[in-house]
Amino acid sequence: MTYVIALPCVDLKDKACIEECPVDCIYEGERSLYIHPDECVDCGACEPVCPVEAIYYEDDVPEEWADYYKANVEFFDDLGSPGGAAKLGVIAKDHPLVSALPPQSHDE
Repeated sequence: MTYVIALPCVDLKDKACIEECPVDCIYEGERSLYIHPDECVDCGACEPVCPVEAIYYEDDVPEEWADYYKANVEFFDDLGSPGGAAKLGVIAKDHPLVSALPPQSHDE
């Protein structure tokens, strides 16, 4: 089981979750953040600090964002398990689901 980052994160990338993650498993793509499903220890520290409520336990992802579970998993298909996001920095790609989205407005 793992946590999933959904649509509200796209083009926002607040990164409060990265600061809270004790195992450094939240990776940064060009437009969104992604939680590595094999590195996540299901501690849940990331979920309450997300200012836009983009992080869900995989069984609790709202139906309209169900595809984000697959996107979070597939983002790592060619990366494998790097063992820590901090050393990689921004990864110059996004999952096609995210790449295909129009720019997201985050009006306060």
